[in-house]
Amino acid sequence: MQPVESANILAIETIAGKSHWNFFSSVLRSLTDKGHNVTVFTPITEGNRENYTEIDTSGDLPKKRGIGLTDMMKVFGDPIKTLWFGPGIARSYCDIIHGNERLKDILEGFVHTDFDVILIEPVWLDCMSYVAMKLSLPMIYVVPQSMVTFLEYSYLGHVPNPASVSNFMADHGVPKTFVQRFSNTALLSYSLLTFSCFEFLLKYREPKPYDVSRPVQPSVMFVNSHYITEASRSLFSNFVSVGGIHLNAVQNIPNDILDFIENSPHGVIYFTFGSVVSMSTLPDHIQNAFKEALAQVPLRVLWKYEGEMKDKPINVMTSKWFPQRDILAHPNVKLFISHGGISGVYEAVDAGVPVLGFPLFYDQPRNIDNLVEAGMGISMDLLTLQKDELLTNILELINNEKYMKNAKIVSDRFKDRPMSPSESVVYWTEYVIRHKGAPHLKSQALNLTWYQYFLLDVIFVIFIFISFVIFITYKLFKTIYYYFLKYSQTIKPKLE
Repeated sequence: MQPVESANILAIETIAGKSHWNFFSSVLRSLTDKGHNVTVFTPITEGNRENYTEIDTSGDLPKKRGIGLTDMMKVFGDPIKTLWFGPGIARSYCDIIHGNERLKDILEGFVHTDFDVILIEPVWLDCMSYVAMKLSLPMIYVVPQSMVTFLEYSYLGHVPNPASVSNFMADHGVPKTFVQRFSNTALLSYSLLTFSCFEFLLKYREPKPYDVSRPVQPSVMFVNSHYITEASRSLFSNFVSVGGIHLNAVQNIPNDILDFIENSPHGVIYFTFGSVVSMSTLPDHIQNAFKEALAQVPLRVLWKYEGEMKDKPINVMTSKWFPQRDILAHPNVKLFISHGGISGVYEAVDAGVPVLGFPLFYDQPRNIDNLVEAGMGISMDLLTLQKDELLTNILELINNEKYMKNAKIVSDRFKDRPMSPSESVVYWTEYVIRHKGAPHLKSQALNLTWYQYFLLDVIFVIFIFISFVIFITYKLFKTIYYYFLKYSQTIKPKLE
Protein backbone atom coordinates (compact mmCIF):
# COMPACT_ATOMS: atom_id res chain seq x y z
CA MET A 1 0.00 0.00 0.00
CA GLN A 2 1.40 3.39 -0.99
CA PRO A 3 1.96 5.69 2.01
CA VAL A 4 0.14 9.02 2.20
CA GLU A 5 2.73 11.77 1.99
CA SER A 6 2.05 15.34 3.15
CA ALA A 7 -1.73 15.26 3.04
CA ASN A 8 -3.54 18.60 3.32
CA ILE A 9 -6.01 18.59 6.19
CA LEU A 10 -8.73 21.09 7.01
CA ALA A 11 -9.68 21.12 10.71
CA ILE A 12 -12.49 23.01 12.43
CA GLU A 13 -12.75 23.31 16.22
CA THR A 14 -16.33 24.23 17.07
CA ILE A 15 -16.19 24.61 20.88
CA ALA A 16 -14.11 27.20 22.77
CA GLY A 17 -13.34 24.91 25.71
CA LYS A 18 -9.84 24.19 26.96
CA SER A 19 -10.46 20.47 27.49
CA HIS A 20 -11.99 20.21 24.00
CA TRP A 21 -8.99 21.91 22.45
CA ASN A 22 -6.47 19.82 24.44
CA PHE A 23 -7.87 16.73 22.78
CA PHE A 24 -8.36 18.21 19.31
CA SER A 25 -4.92 19.84 19.22
CA SER A 26 -3.29 16.56 20.27
CA VAL A 27 -4.97 14.83 17.32
CA LEU A 28 -3.68 17.55 14.99
CA ARG A 29 -0.18 17.45 16.45
CA SER A 30 -0.01 13.71 15.76
CA LEU A 31 -0.66 14.48 12.09
CA THR A 32 1.73 17.42 11.76
CA ASP A 33 4.49 15.44 13.46
CA LYS A 34 4.10 12.90 10.63
CA GLY A 35 4.58 15.62 8.02
CA HIS A 36 0.94 16.31 7.12
CA ASN A 37 -0.17 19.90 6.55
CA VAL A 38 -2.97 21.17 8.79
CA THR A 39 -5.05 24.33 8.43
CA VAL A 40 -7.27 24.76 11.48
CA PHE A 41 -10.07 27.14 12.46
CA THR A 42 -9.65 27.44 16.23
CA PRO A 43 -10.80 29.75 19.05
CA ILE A 44 -7.74 28.80 21.15
CA THR A 45 -4.55 29.72 19.34
CA GLU A 46 -1.06 28.35 19.97
CA GLY A 47 0.77 29.99 17.08
CA ASN A 48 1.73 28.73 13.65
CA ARG A 49 4.49 26.19 13.25
CA GLU A 50 5.86 23.97 10.51
CA ASN A 51 3.00 22.26 8.61
CA TYR A 52 0.48 23.99 10.87
CA THR A 53 -1.57 27.12 10.14
CA GLU A 54 -4.19 28.62 12.46
CA ILE A 55 -7.19 30.76 11.58
CA ASP A 56 -8.24 32.56 14.76
CA THR A 57 -11.96 32.30 15.62
CA SER A 58 -11.63 33.45 19.24
CA GLY A 59 -13.76 36.52 18.49
CA ASP A 60 -16.64 34.33 17.29
CA LEU A 61 -17.12 31.45 19.71
CA PRO A 62 -18.12 31.99 23.37
CA LYS A 63 -15.50 30.95 25.93
CA LYS A 64 -16.16 28.32 28.59
CA ARG A 65 -13.79 29.13 31.43
CA GLY A 66 -14.07 30.30 35.02
CA ILE A 67 -17.86 29.92 35.19
CA GLY A 68 -19.54 30.08 38.60
CA LEU A 69 -20.69 26.79 40.08
CA THR A 70 -24.27 27.97 40.65
CA ASP A 71 -24.61 29.24 37.08
CA MET A 72 -23.10 26.06 35.66
CA MET A 73 -25.35 23.78 37.70
CA LYS A 74 -28.45 25.74 36.66
CA VAL A 75 -27.57 25.28 33.01
CA PHE A 76 -26.05 21.80 32.87
CA GLY A 77 -26.87 20.13 36.20
CA ASP A 78 -30.07 18.47 35.02
CA PRO A 79 -29.77 16.13 31.97
CA ILE A 80 -33.42 16.72 31.04
CA LYS A 81 -32.92 20.49 30.90
CA THR A 82 -29.63 20.11 29.06
CA LEU A 83 -31.24 17.93 26.42
CA TRP A 84 -34.13 20.38 26.13
CA PHE A 85 -32.10 23.49 25.36
CA GLY A 86 -29.08 21.69 23.86
CA PRO A 87 -30.36 21.76 20.25
CA GLY A 88 -30.90 25.52 20.41
CA ILE A 89 -27.35 26.09 21.66
CA ALA A 90 -26.01 23.76 18.97
CA ARG A 91 -27.95 25.69 16.32
CA SER A 92 -26.40 28.97 17.47
CA TYR A 93 -22.94 27.41 17.25
CA CYS A 94 -23.71 26.29 13.71
CA ASP A 95 -24.63 29.88 12.82
CA ILE A 96 -21.37 31.17 14.28
CA ILE A 97 -19.21 28.59 12.53
CA HIS A 98 -20.79 29.08 9.11
CA GLY A 99 -20.76 32.86 9.59
CA ASN A 100 -16.97 32.94 9.49
CA GLU A 101 -15.89 34.80 6.36
CA ARG A 102 -12.71 32.77 5.85
CA LEU A 103 -14.69 29.53 5.96
CA LYS A 104 -17.26 30.99 3.56
CA ASP A 105 -14.49 31.80 1.09
CA ILE A 106 -13.21 28.24 1.25
CA LEU A 107 -16.65 26.67 0.85
CA GLU A 108 -17.62 28.94 -2.05
CA GLY A 109 -14.34 28.33 -3.89
CA PHE A 110 -13.06 31.90 -3.62
CA VAL A 111 -9.84 30.52 -2.12
CA HIS A 112 -7.98 27.75 -3.93
CA THR A 113 -7.60 24.71 -1.71
CA ASP A 114 -6.47 21.14 -2.22
CA PHE A 115 -7.55 19.51 1.01
CA ASP A 116 -7.70 15.73 1.26
CA VAL A 117 -9.83 15.29 4.38
CA ILE A 118 -11.73 17.32 6.99
CA LEU A 119 -11.43 16.92 10.76
CA ILE A 120 -14.28 18.46 12.77
CA GLU A 121 -15.56 18.39 16.33
CA PRO A 122 -19.30 17.84 15.82
CA VAL A 123 -21.94 19.84 17.63
CA TRP A 124 -25.17 18.23 18.76
CA LEU A 125 -27.04 19.11 15.58
CA ASP A 126 -25.63 18.26 12.19
CA CYS A 127 -24.34 21.27 10.30
CA MET A 128 -20.96 19.86 9.35
CA SER A 129 -22.36 17.76 6.51
CA TYR A 130 -22.57 20.95 4.49
CA VAL A 131 -18.78 21.41 4.71
CA ALA A 132 -18.09 17.87 3.52
CA MET A 133 -20.70 18.16 0.77
CA LYS A 134 -19.46 21.52 -0.56
CA LEU A 135 -15.82 20.38 -0.67
CA SER A 136 -16.62 16.80 -1.75
CA LEU A 137 -14.26 15.45 0.88
CA PRO A 138 -14.38 12.66 3.46
CA MET A 139 -14.99 13.84 7.00
CA ILE A 140 -13.58 12.63 10.32
CA TYR A 141 -15.27 13.49 13.62
CA VAL A 142 -13.08 14.33 16.60
CA VAL A 143 -15.09 13.74 19.80
CA PRO A 144 -13.31 15.05 22.96
CA GLN A 145 -15.38 13.02 25.42
CA SER A 146 -16.74 9.51 25.55
CA MET A 147 -19.34 8.63 22.94
CA VAL A 148 -22.50 10.75 23.03
CA THR A 149 -24.89 7.80 23.16
CA PHE A 150 -27.98 9.64 21.93
CA LEU A 151 -26.13 10.76 18.79
CA GLU A 152 -24.75 7.34 17.87
CA TYR A 153 -27.66 6.65 15.55
CA SER A 154 -27.04 9.78 13.45
CA TYR A 155 -23.24 9.34 13.51
CA LEU A 156 -22.87 5.58 13.13
CA GLY A 157 -26.33 4.17 12.41
CA HIS A 158 -26.40 2.38 15.74
CA VAL A 159 -28.59 2.77 18.84
CA PRO A 160 -26.79 1.52 21.97
CA ASN A 161 -28.67 -1.03 24.04
CA PRO A 162 -29.83 0.79 27.22
CA ALA A 163 -29.85 -2.51 29.09
CA SER A 164 -26.04 -2.63 29.04
CA VAL A 165 -24.77 0.78 27.85
CA SER A 166 -25.24 3.76 30.14
CA ASN A 167 -26.45 7.00 28.64
CA PHE A 168 -23.78 9.62 28.13
CA MET A 169 -25.32 11.75 30.91
CA ALA A 170 -26.43 8.95 33.24
CA ASP A 171 -25.22 8.93 36.83
CA HIS A 172 -23.96 5.36 36.58
CA GLY A 173 -21.21 3.72 34.56
CA VAL A 174 -23.09 0.45 34.06
CA PRO A 175 -26.86 -0.07 34.43
CA LYS A 176 -27.13 -2.85 37.01
CA THR A 177 -30.54 -2.56 38.63
CA PHE A 178 -34.02 -2.48 37.12
CA VAL A 179 -34.37 1.18 38.10
CA GLN A 180 -31.12 2.06 36.31
CA ARG A 181 -32.11 0.13 33.18
CA PHE A 182 -35.54 1.76 33.22
CA SER A 183 -34.17 5.30 33.71
CA ASN A 184 -31.48 4.63 31.13
CA THR A 185 -34.09 3.55 28.58
CA ALA A 186 -36.27 6.55 29.40
CA LEU A 187 -33.34 8.98 29.08
CA LEU A 188 -32.25 7.49 25.75
CA SER A 189 -35.81 7.58 24.38
CA TYR A 190 -36.32 11.15 25.57
CA SER A 191 -33.03 12.35 24.07
CA LEU A 192 -33.64 10.67 20.69
CA LEU A 193 -37.17 12.06 20.48
CA THR A 194 -36.14 15.55 21.66
CA PHE A 195 -33.31 15.92 19.18
CA SER A 196 -35.30 14.55 16.27
CA CYS A 197 -38.21 16.92 16.94
CA PHE A 198 -36.04 19.96 17.59
CA GLU A 199 -33.90 19.38 14.50
CA PHE A 200 -37.01 19.03 12.34
CA LEU A 201 -38.66 22.15 13.81
CA LEU A 202 -35.53 24.29 13.59
CA LYS A 203 -34.96 23.34 9.96
CA TYR A 204 -38.65 23.89 9.15
CA ARG A 205 -39.06 27.24 10.93
CA GLU A 206 -35.62 28.72 10.27
CA PRO A 207 -34.01 26.94 7.31
CA LYS A 208 -30.32 27.68 6.90
CA PRO A 209 -27.99 27.33 3.91
CA TYR A 210 -26.05 24.67 5.79
CA ASP A 211 -29.10 22.42 6.21
CA VAL A 212 -28.78 19.39 3.96
CA SER A 213 -31.51 16.93 3.10
CA ARG A 214 -29.29 13.88 3.56
CA PRO A 215 -26.54 14.11 6.23
CA VAL A 216 -22.99 13.03 5.45
CA GLN A 217 -21.80 10.56 8.06
CA PRO A 218 -18.17 10.57 9.20
CA SER A 219 -15.78 8.12 7.61
CA VAL A 220 -14.10 7.61 10.97
CA MET A 221 -14.60 8.93 14.50
CA PHE A 222 -11.71 9.62 16.89
CA VAL A 223 -13.27 9.37 20.34
CA ASN A 224 -11.71 10.22 23.69
CA SER A 225 -12.59 6.85 25.19
CA HIS A 226 -10.99 3.59 26.30
CA TYR A 227 -12.43 0.31 27.49
CA ILE A 228 -10.56 0.67 30.79
CA THR A 229 -12.65 3.70 31.75
CA GLU A 230 -15.85 2.44 30.13
CA ALA A 231 -17.69 -0.84 30.17
CA SER A 232 -17.07 -3.11 27.18
CA ARG A 233 -19.66 -2.67 24.43
CA SER A 234 -20.28 -3.26 20.73
CA LEU A 235 -18.65 -0.77 18.38
CA PHE A 236 -18.35 -0.31 14.62
CA SER A 237 -15.20 -0.51 12.51
CA ASN A 238 -14.98 3.25 12.05
CA PHE A 239 -15.12 3.98 15.79
CA VAL A 240 -11.52 4.57 16.92
CA SER A 241 -10.81 5.00 20.64
CA VAL A 242 -7.86 7.31 21.26
CA GLY A 243 -8.41 8.08 24.93
CA GLY A 244 -5.34 9.65 26.51
CA ILE A 245 -3.93 11.09 23.30
CA HIS A 246 -3.42 14.38 25.13
CA LEU A 247 -1.00 12.76 27.59
CA ASN A 248 2.33 14.32 26.73
CA ALA A 249 5.65 13.24 28.19
CA VAL A 250 5.99 14.22 31.84
CA GLN A 251 7.88 17.51 32.27
CA ASN A 252 9.82 19.01 35.17
CA ILE A 253 7.65 20.54 37.88
CA PRO A 254 8.41 24.17 38.89
CA ASN A 255 10.77 24.26 41.87
CA ASP A 256 8.38 25.79 44.42
CA ILE A 257 5.71 23.17 43.69
CA LEU A 258 8.28 20.36 43.54
CA ASP A 259 9.70 21.33 46.93
CA PHE A 260 6.18 21.39 48.40
CA ILE A 261 5.52 17.88 47.06
CA GLU A 262 8.82 16.27 47.97
CA ASN A 263 8.96 17.79 51.45
CA SER A 264 5.66 16.19 52.39
CA PRO A 265 6.58 13.02 54.34
CA HIS A 266 3.09 11.51 54.10
CA GLY A 267 2.38 12.44 50.49
CA VAL A 268 0.27 14.97 48.62
CA ILE A 269 -3.35 15.43 47.56
CA TYR A 270 -4.02 17.27 44.30
CA PHE A 271 -7.38 19.07 44.19
CA THR A 272 -9.01 20.74 41.17
CA PHE A 273 -12.37 21.09 39.46
CA GLY A 274 -10.86 21.83 36.05
CA SER A 275 -10.85 24.92 33.88
CA VAL A 276 -14.58 25.50 33.43
CA VAL A 277 -15.83 25.94 37.00
CA SER A 278 -14.24 28.65 39.14
CA MET A 279 -13.34 27.10 42.50
CA SER A 280 -13.66 30.42 44.32
CA THR A 281 -17.38 30.50 43.44
CA LEU A 282 -18.16 27.48 45.62
CA PRO A 283 -20.62 28.38 48.39
CA ASP A 284 -18.90 29.20 51.71
CA HIS A 285 -20.27 26.14 53.53
CA ILE A 286 -18.79 23.85 50.85
CA GLN A 287 -15.42 25.63 50.88
CA ASN A 288 -15.35 25.47 54.68
CA ALA A 289 -16.09 21.73 54.63
CA PHE A 290 -13.09 21.19 52.34
CA LYS A 291 -10.84 23.44 54.41
CA GLU A 292 -11.76 21.79 57.71
CA ALA A 293 -11.41 18.26 56.38
CA LEU A 294 -8.15 18.87 54.52
CA ALA A 295 -6.66 20.60 57.57
CA GLN A 296 -7.03 17.32 59.49
CA VAL A 297 -5.26 15.02 57.05
CA PRO A 298 -1.52 14.37 57.42
CA LEU A 299 -0.86 15.03 53.73
CA ARG A 300 -0.12 18.31 52.02
CA VAL A 301 -2.63 19.63 49.50
CA LEU A 302 -2.21 21.37 46.14
CA TRP A 303 -5.51 23.18 45.57
CA LYS A 304 -6.22 24.89 42.25
CA TYR A 305 -7.96 28.06 43.42
CA GLU A 306 -8.48 31.47 41.84
CA GLY A 307 -7.52 34.49 43.96
CA GLU A 308 -6.72 34.60 47.68
CA MET A 309 -8.21 31.97 49.99
CA LYS A 310 -9.46 33.07 53.39
CA ASP A 311 -8.48 30.89 56.34
CA LYS A 312 -6.27 28.71 54.20
CA PRO A 313 -5.04 25.59 56.09
CA ILE A 314 -1.30 25.51 56.74
CA ASN A 315 -0.88 22.29 54.75
CA VAL A 316 -2.46 23.78 51.59
CA MET A 317 -0.80 25.51 48.64
CA THR A 318 -3.13 27.35 46.24
CA SER A 319 -2.59 28.59 42.71
CA LYS A 320 -4.80 29.47 39.75
CA TRP A 321 -2.77 27.01 37.67
CA PHE A 322 -0.82 23.81 38.31
CA PRO A 323 0.93 21.48 35.84
CA GLN A 324 -1.67 18.78 36.46
CA ARG A 325 -0.26 16.05 34.26
CA ASP A 326 3.21 16.36 35.76
CA ILE A 327 1.95 16.56 39.36
CA LEU A 328 -0.23 13.46 39.09
CA ALA A 329 2.72 11.51 37.68
CA HIS A 330 4.83 12.28 40.76
CA PRO A 331 5.10 9.20 43.03
CA ASN A 332 4.40 11.26 46.17
CA VAL A 333 0.86 12.13 45.01
CA LYS A 334 -1.53 9.82 46.84
CA LEU A 335 -4.97 11.16 45.92
CA PHE A 336 -6.68 13.21 43.22
CA ILE A 337 -9.84 15.15 44.17
CA SER A 338 -11.60 15.87 40.89
CA HIS A 339 -14.90 16.75 39.22
CA GLY A 340 -14.47 13.91 36.74
CA GLY A 341 -13.59 15.68 33.50
CA ILE A 342 -12.43 13.05 31.03
CA SER A 343 -8.97 14.61 30.50
CA GLY A 344 -8.21 14.53 34.21
CA VAL A 345 -9.65 11.03 34.50
CA TYR A 346 -7.15 9.71 31.95
CA GLU A 347 -4.30 11.58 33.64
CA ALA A 348 -5.21 9.92 36.95
CA VAL A 349 -5.59 6.51 35.29
CA ASP A 350 -2.26 6.85 33.49
CA ALA A 351 -0.51 7.84 36.74
CA GLY A 352 -2.29 5.18 38.79
CA VAL A 353 -3.68 7.60 41.39
CA PRO A 354 -6.94 6.98 43.32
CA VAL A 355 -9.72 9.52 42.80
CA LEU A 356 -12.27 11.17 45.08
CA GLY A 357 -14.88 12.39 42.63
CA PHE A 358 -17.40 15.22 42.85
CA PRO A 359 -19.16 14.97 39.48
CA LEU A 360 -21.06 18.13 38.56
CA PHE A 361 -22.71 17.74 35.14
CA TYR A 362 -22.59 16.35 31.61
CA ASP A 363 -20.54 13.13 31.39
CA GLN A 364 -18.81 13.57 34.75
CA PRO A 365 -21.11 11.34 36.89
CA ARG A 366 -20.62 8.50 34.42
CA ASN A 367 -16.85 9.06 34.29
CA ILE A 368 -16.47 8.95 38.06
CA ASP A 369 -18.74 5.94 38.45
CA ASN A 370 -16.57 4.03 35.99
CA LEU A 371 -13.60 4.68 38.31
CA VAL A 372 -15.69 3.51 41.26
CA GLU A 373 -16.50 0.33 39.30
CA ALA A 374 -12.77 -0.14 38.71
CA GLY A 375 -12.16 0.02 42.47
CA MET A 376 -9.93 3.10 42.33
CA GLY A 377 -12.35 5.81 43.40
CA ILE A 378 -15.19 7.05 45.59
CA SER A 379 -17.95 9.38 44.41
CA MET A 380 -19.59 12.12 46.49
CA ASP A 381 -22.27 14.75 45.98
CA LEU A 382 -20.82 18.25 46.16
CA LEU A 383 -24.05 20.07 47.01
CA THR A 384 -24.75 17.92 50.09
CA LEU A 385 -21.14 17.84 51.26
CA GLN A 386 -20.45 17.36 54.99
CA LYS A 387 -17.02 17.66 56.57
CA ASP A 388 -17.12 14.37 58.48
CA GLU A 389 -18.12 12.28 55.46
CA LEU A 390 -15.48 14.01 53.34
CA LEU A 391 -12.74 13.35 55.91
CA THR A 392 -13.81 9.71 56.24
CA ASN A 393 -13.62 9.14 52.48
CA ILE A 394 -10.26 10.90 52.13
CA LEU A 395 -8.76 8.75 54.91
CA GLU A 396 -10.30 5.62 53.37
CA LEU A 397 -8.70 6.35 49.99
CA ILE A 398 -5.24 7.13 51.34
CA ASN A 399 -5.10 4.45 54.05
CA ASN A 400 -6.78 1.50 52.35
CA GLU A 401 -4.18 0.01 50.02
CA LYS A 402 -6.78 -1.58 47.74
CA TYR A 403 -7.51 1.76 46.02
CA MET A 404 -3.88 2.41 45.12
CA LYS A 405 -3.44 -1.23 44.10
CA ASN A 406 -6.49 -1.12 41.83
CA ALA A 407 -5.36 2.22 40.38
CA LYS A 408 -2.01 0.68 39.40
CA ILE A 409 -3.78 -2.32 37.81
CA VAL A 410 -6.03 -0.01 35.78
CA SER A 411 -2.99 2.04 34.77
CA ASP A 412 -1.15 -1.03 33.49
CA ARG A 413 -4.17 -2.09 31.44
CA PHE A 414 -4.60 1.44 30.06
CA LYS A 415 -1.01 1.55 28.83
CA ASP A 416 -1.08 -1.94 27.31
CA ARG A 417 -2.02 -1.16 23.69
CA PRO A 418 -1.01 -2.53 20.30
CA MET A 419 -0.75 1.00 18.96
CA SER A 420 -0.46 4.39 20.65
CA PRO A 421 -3.36 6.88 20.29
CA SER A 422 -1.19 9.11 18.09
CA GLU A 423 -0.28 6.22 15.81
CA SER A 424 -3.96 5.28 15.57
CA VAL A 425 -4.89 8.82 14.50
CA VAL A 426 -2.22 8.88 11.81
CA TYR A 427 -3.02 5.38 10.53
CA TRP A 428 -6.78 5.87 10.27
CA THR A 429 -6.55 9.37 8.79
CA GLU A 430 -4.23 8.08 6.09
CA TYR A 431 -6.48 5.04 5.64
CA VAL A 432 -9.49 7.29 4.96
CA ILE A 433 -7.45 9.26 2.40
CA ARG A 434 -6.04 6.15 0.72
CA HIS A 435 -9.44 4.55 0.35
CA LYS A 436 -11.34 7.63 -0.82
CA GLY A 437 -13.37 8.12 2.33
CA ALA A 438 -13.43 4.40 3.25
CA PRO A 439 -17.19 3.99 2.74
CA HIS A 440 -16.85 0.26 3.47
CA LEU A 441 -16.24 1.07 7.14
CA LYS A 442 -19.66 2.64 7.57
CA SER A 443 -22.49 0.53 8.94
CA GLN A 444 -25.14 -0.69 6.52
CA ALA A 445 -27.65 0.49 9.12
CA LEU A 446 -27.13 4.00 7.73
CA ASN A 447 -28.99 2.88 4.60
CA LEU A 448 -32.07 1.93 6.61
CA THR A 449 -34.96 4.05 7.82
CA TRP A 450 -35.63 4.12 11.54
CA TYR A 451 -38.50 1.63 11.26
CA GLN A 452 -36.37 -0.72 9.16
CA TYR A 453 -33.51 -0.48 11.68
CA PHE A 454 -35.80 -1.49 14.55
CA LEU A 455 -37.36 -4.22 12.33
CA LEU A 456 -40.80 -2.73 12.74
CA ASP A 457 -41.70 -3.64 9.15
CA VAL A 458 -40.58 -7.24 9.75
CA ILE A 459 -42.44 -7.35 13.06
CA PHE A 460 -45.53 -5.98 11.34
CA VAL A 461 -45.42 -8.68 8.66
CA ILE A 462 -44.90 -11.38 11.29
CA PHE A 463 -47.80 -9.96 13.28
CA ILE A 464 -50.04 -10.01 10.19
CA PHE A 465 -48.96 -13.55 9.37
CA ILE A 466 -49.60 -14.80 12.92
CA SER A 467 -52.93 -12.98 12.99
CA PHE A 468 -53.85 -14.59 9.66
CA VAL A 469 -52.92 -18.05 10.93
CA ILE A 470 -54.92 -17.50 14.11
CA PHE A 471 -57.88 -16.27 12.07
CA ILE A 472 -57.79 -19.27 9.69
CA THR A 473 -57.36 -21.64 12.63
CA TYR A 474 -60.29 -20.02 14.40
CA LYS A 475 -62.48 -20.28 11.28
CA LEU A 476 -61.44 -23.89 10.77
CA PHE A 477 -62.25 -24.92 14.33
CA LYS A 478 -65.48 -22.96 14.22
CA THR A 479 -66.54 -24.77 11.04
CA ILE A 480 -65.59 -28.12 12.53
CA TYR A 481 -67.46 -27.30 15.71
CA TYR A 482 -70.65 -26.36 13.88
CA TYR A 483 -70.35 -29.42 11.63
CA PHE A 484 -70.11 -31.81 14.57
CA LEU A 485 -72.82 -29.94 16.42
CA LYS A 486 -75.15 -30.29 13.42
CA TYR A 487 -74.08 -33.91 12.95
CA SER A 488 -74.78 -34.76 16.58
CA GLN A 489 -78.21 -33.18 16.33
CA THR A 490 -78.93 -35.31 13.24
CA ILE A 491 -77.74 -38.57 14.84
CA LYS A 492 -79.66 -38.11 18.08
CA PRO A 493 -83.24 -38.49 16.65
CA LYS A 494 -82.22 -41.69 14.79
CA LEU A 495 -80.98 -43.20 17.99
CA GLU A 496 -84.27 -42.43 19.67
